[in-house]
Amino acid sequence: MSRIVVLGEPPVVDVWVLAGALVVTAAGDESVRRAWDALPADVEVVVTTPVAAGALGERARERLVVVLP
Repeated sequence: MSRIVVLGEPPVVDVWVLAGALVVTAAGDESVRRAWDALPADVEVVVTTPVAAGALGERARERLVVVLP
């Protein structure tokens, strides 16, 4: 079974833990890229903040990415 991860800045993504998502907090471009590289293999969907999506660049094509408004 695949998992959903919410990736981004702590104040924005912390609330997603209530929905049962795996929350990965990362602030800053390098932190976001390190967090992305460390995601478990069974993660297929990643919900990101706009800032995190910008830091990922082309890496975002590796999985289904949804950017929060």
